[in-house]
Amino acid sequence: MNLLSSTTVFSIFTLLSRILGYLRDILIAIFLGASIFADAFFVAFRLPNTFRRLFAEGTFNAAFIPSYTAAKINSAKMGKKFADQVASLLILILLFIVILAEIFTPQLIFLIAPGFLDSSAKFNLAVEFTRITFPFLFFISLSSFFSGILNSNNKFAAAAAAPIILNIILIISLLTSYFLDLDFAKQLSYGVTLSGIIQLIFLTYFTKSYYRLSFNFKSKLSNKVNFFFKKLVPSILSSGVTQINILVGTIIASFETGAVSYLYYADRVYQINLALAGIAVGTVSLPVLSKAFKQKNALKISNIQNRSIELSLLLSIPAGAGLILASDQIINALFGYGSFSQENVKMTATALKYFGYGVPAFAMIKILSNFFFARNNTKTPFYISAFVVFLNTSLSLSFFNKVGFVIIPIATSFSTWIGVLVYIYLLQKKDFLLIRGYLPKNIFKIISSTFLMSFLLVYALNHFSSYLDYYYKYKSVYLLLIVGFVAVIYLISCYLTGLLKAKNYKTN
Repeated sequence: MNLLSSTTVFSIFTLLSRILGYLRDILIAIFLGASIFADAFFVAFRLPNTFRRLFAEGTFNAAFIPSYTAAKINSAKMGKKFADQVASLLILILLFIVILAEIFTPQLIFLIAPGFLDSSAKFNLAVEFTRITFPFLFFISLSSFFSGILNSNNKFAAAAAAPIILNIILIISLLTSYFLDLDFAKQLSYGVTLSGIIQLIFLTYFTKSYYRLSFNFKSKLSNKVNFFFKKLVPSILSSGVTQINILVGTIIASFETGAVSYLYYADRVYQINLALAGIAVGTVSLPVLSKAFKQKNALKISNIQNRSIELSLLLSIPAGAGLILASDQIINALFGYGSFSQENVKMTATALKYFGYGVPAFAMIKILSNFFFARNNTKTPFYISAFVVFLNTSLSLSFFNKVGFVIIPIATSFSTWIGVLVYIYLLQKKDFLLIRGYLPKNIFKIISSTFLMSFLLVYALNHFSSYLDYYYKYKSVYLLLIVGFVAVIYLISCYLTGLLKAKNYKTN
């Protein structure tokens, strides 16, 4: 297997999904702006969508793949039995959670958006929309199970393509609402749950060659299944630290009008970089890393570790620099239309800029946690993540009244960088981090290429500033051309310095 080619396949579908996601959010910005309807929908969507990210973007895989791989190595029959028991128990747990959430929705909204209590209209809308969207959690979590089966067999395309369905359905919901004069936010909420159903059917179909679900509701679970579920909760909290920090930020931001929407739109932009640099690389590398540990192949382990770090930084460092330098132009070009005012652009761009400082950390924490997950160790990442969330929450609460919502992206980026340093310290202390001599040299090459890209980006933004103005009709076209140009220059620079060679990323 080649880490670069598999990551490329995963990234292409992820990129397509995020582009459609941008189109979806542009339409939401046009029709809803940063209104109470937008805030209410984003809160209603935040909770099931956070679980989607926790389950779908590698967290479920972090616990499932090492255990499933170990069971399959023993025998195919044992792997099938393990998967059946996990799926059956997962169905029962998810049904219980969804029913509980539907009953206690007002209390749930109070927990995740306490600031909404100041506006009964906003609070009631959030309750209504959450009751519609929450079943999405059931379907998307089961979809993640089938994605785990595919990824365990080194099949990444279908799992990466599945989120495209969500964006297509939501775009159709918005356009239908526009032409039929329906409630935009309510139709979006129904679209969320419908997309979950379709994604589950889609992934079930593509998994049938490798696995067919047989329900197994035995009262006594095998030791392997018990071990998996003991790992799952710490895995969710540790691998999903960035998403948990975002959820914490939403809770705190609910006390400031429009802040939930600002953070949502900023989050949507930097998440594409996280998806490519952290989630894609982490998802692709975990199965082969887990297998290497089962085989006790130290050379292969070292190779995968170094190349996954290198590939993650190669994608995340220039992305972070781009978001910092062009945050105003990016938000303006993507969302600066209709109900989304210049003030909305300014506030969202400020949030994006500070998230940009954390992009390499958001990606690296995904990669470094894999080095523990592949060893079936979910406790250490859990403790690190708990510390990161505590630090982030403390900083946000301490400075929110003085600084406002902007403290949330600042605290999120800062606390995640501290988490990366803690990971590196513990990995080195335990001799788990097998760094090779070429890695520091290649990181220097990445930084050098990023400086070249940044210089050209700043020059282009200044030169074409009048074409990137809020009122200019084709501003998004100019931004796309500028970003495409500097990205090509960066990739050429990486190729010429020997970074982008397919043979470097072979895992064998």
